[in-house]
Amino acid sequence: MKQFILLLAFISTASCLSAQDIFFTKTGKIGFDATTSSSPEKIAGTNKSVTCVVDTKKGDIQFSMLMKGFEFERALMQEHFNENYVETGKFPKAEFKGQIANNSQVNYAKDGTYPVKVKGNLTIHGETKTAETDGKLVIAGGKITASADFNVLLSDYKVAIPSLVSDKVAKTAKISVDCLLEPLKKN
Repeated sequence: MKQFILLLAFISTASCLSAQDIFFTKTGKIGFDATTSSSPEKIAGTNKSVTCVVDTKKGDIQFSMLMKGFEFERALMQEHFNENYVETGKFPKAEFKGQIANNSQVNYAKDGTYPVKVKGNLTIHGETKTAETDGKLVIAGGKITASADFNVLLSDYKVAIPSLVSDKVAKTAKISVDCLLEPLKKN
């Protein structure tokens, strides 16, 4: 009977530990900025409904978002973004699937700031390209904040900028990532 209780306790502890390996959010933020020096106004939007999952054991990291989730200061700019540029009707989602290359250097059990290298496949506008960037993981109070800033050449993803506004929209968009992840709770 004692062995059975010990085995039950071990199984319970092991399943709790594996749940702690997966961190998750549905409220991550990704910013998009294609403003140029000749832009009469800021061409930038923010998506606050980004799903992000990190597997701390394997170093897997994944982001997914609906492109329609980007909000702009002006409704007309948002409409152009969705209908003319990223064509959210045809290509509703963008995603990144990759690895934290230096995952072994991150101590997920200890609060601190850890520089990371992330490499994987980024899919935007139906086009998938290899992407690599430096980022940062901040471990604090059992949660993870993942952040990064990188550039995306719009032509790599076949996002066409009409010649009429080509001097007002940057050919390279600045992307910023900020996600606060919590341990995934099992039901």
